[in-house]
Amino acid sequence: MQLQSREDERFPAWKITTLQCLVAVTFLVLLTGYWRIEIGQHRLYLDQAERNRIRNLPIIAPRGRILDRNGRVLADNFPAFSVLLMRESTATLSPNRVEGLARGLELDPVEVQVLVDRTAHLPRFQPVVLKQAATLEDVAFVESHRVEYPELDVIEVQRRVYPKYEVLAPVLGYVGEVSEEMVAAPGSNYEPGDVVGKFGIERQYNSLLMGRDGTRRVIVNSRGQEMGSMTTIDAAPGNDLRLTIDLDLQMGAEAALGERIGAVVALAPQTGEVLAMVSHPTYDPNEFARHIDREDWQKLTSDPSKPLMNKAIQAHLAPGSVFKIVTGAAALETDTVKPNYTVNCTGLVTLSGHTYHDWVWEKRRGHGAVNLHRAIVVSCDVYFYTVGNLIGIDKIAYYAKALGLGARTGIDLPGEDPGLVPSPEWVEKTFKRRWMPGETVSVAIGQGAVAVTPLQLAHMIGGVASGGVFPRPHLAFRDQLLALGADPPADAERTCPLKPSTVNALTRGMWGVVNEDGTATSARDPGLDIAGKTGTAQVASAGLKASRGKTEFRNNAWFVGYSPTSRPEIVVAVLVMAGEHSTVAVPMAREIIKAYHDKRPKPVQESAQTQARLMKRQ
Repeated sequence: MQLQSREDERFPAWKITTLQCLVAVTFLVLLTGYWRIEIGQHRLYLDQAERNRIRNLPIIAPRGRILDRNGRVLADNFPAFSVLLMRESTATLSPNRVEGLARGLELDPVEVQVLVDRTAHLPRFQPVVLKQAATLEDVAFVESHRVEYPELDVIEVQRRVYPKYEVLAPVLGYVGEVSEEMVAAPGSNYEPGDVVGKFGIERQYNSLLMGRDGTRRVIVNSRGQEMGSMTTIDAAPGNDLRLTIDLDLQMGAEAALGERIGAVVALAPQTGEVLAMVSHPTYDPNEFARHIDREDWQKLTSDPSKPLMNKAIQAHLAPGSVFKIVTGAAALETDTVKPNYTVNCTGLVTLSGHTYHDWVWEKRRGHGAVNLHRAIVVSCDVYFYTVGNLIGIDKIAYYAKALGLGARTGIDLPGEDPGLVPSPEWVEKTFKRRWMPGETVSVAIGQGAVAVTPLQLAHMIGGVASGGVFPRPHLAFRDQLLALGADPPADAERTCPLKPSTVNALTRGMWGVVNEDGTATSARDPGLDIAGKTGTAQVASAGLKASRGKTEFRNNAWFVGYSPTSRPEIVVAVLVMAGEHSTVAVPMAREIIKAYHDKRPKPVQESAQTQARLMKRQ
């Protein structure tokens, strides 16, 4: 009895009961967990296991090619590789892992970390493009580090290539990774890593050129290596786009401008087709397709010659004496003066108490007695000072805008500059002051605040020579856009009714600029009928130029020529920035017009035998 009592004190009943309850609760917890894993969350873990075994890889759709008017390739694609970051089994990447894979792929760790943070909110099954243009060394790194970095994978892509390198770069533009703003835009279908057009035609017609990506489901092992293939959704390639550009004429224009800073535009004034468009200096768009590095980007953006600017549509400059055609049109259309109205040019004139000098005043002479025709031929400033003062700024501004200046032409390129036609309203709004009489005199010869682009001048001169008809300049064919389901602009043509006498007087004057003793005699070419207008535009006042020296603030050189005179088929505008004299630009336009006519099919000459045979039959 005494022994049993001691055993009861050693193992009290409540301890045994507590132990039994603990064992029961433990088994209950295990059973509940088992049920939750095997039944309650069966689908979740099955999906995770499936994702560990099956991987969705995107099939990148190739962009459509860009062709010239004759079908020659201007932008194409070629097979390449991209490195993907697969985030299905990776919630976050530690700084050490980011540092390691960035070093292995020769990327900036900071940029990689920014990419990881920026895409953290995306669905886990959606891969992220870590490096678009992967090298063979990058592919080897991914394949040899599958165990260490299972979240990396390589896919085959189509990388953009521009076979002509810098040629047409400002027109074609370039491609790059879609920005955060484009992804977040309402209604956007873009995803991080998508390659889109960033500038030029690539941007303007991105929706036509960009295809629809596909998907490939593959089976992978525990190391992430592909073991088999399942279903595949094929990619839909983008549409090819044919431009109005003539590559032969483009190459001729590129060579004519050479290393000079400036722009060239060649238009078909009857249709508005852009035959050539040059802007120098330029850049190689292939660098952007390969992902341009920060240092090269800073060089391009900090270059004072602005290689990233398409100067043909964005150079905002005074037109100089080319604007005298606008002043002449305003004078004739308003009957302010008649074509035979004569001014005696002594090299200077005093208006409203201020003396204005002609461009020949440096030679201490004038042009003598000049009418409108003679004033256009020799580009007499005194004549247009006088006539502009008679017309007034309101009428000059009205006809400048009616002839297409001071507004975008509507060309199918992003970023076109509207230019500027100053007016009293503009001065009041901008500077809070009244218009000064001397400003009218400056505007009348294309100086002062008036600013245009080379495309605007080509568009204006071509429209005047065509009788006041201004087709919208364009690079893509309208019927092609309609066939591809795009919506081209409805207003394909704009008119400014000019009196036949006005057109005749102005075109005769521009013919004399080249074919008489005018300012563009170097544009003459045997067998060619060329007309045009020169312009030398100051970029600083005479006093400022004198204080800084002759080499600084050099004048911009302009020439706009067209051919033939009666019904122009081509109009060429040439701008040479800091060219000093318009004579620099004149031969360039002549060479481009000559190249255009040399390409035209020559009439077939019948042989003597054929003619004799036809005579016998008769």
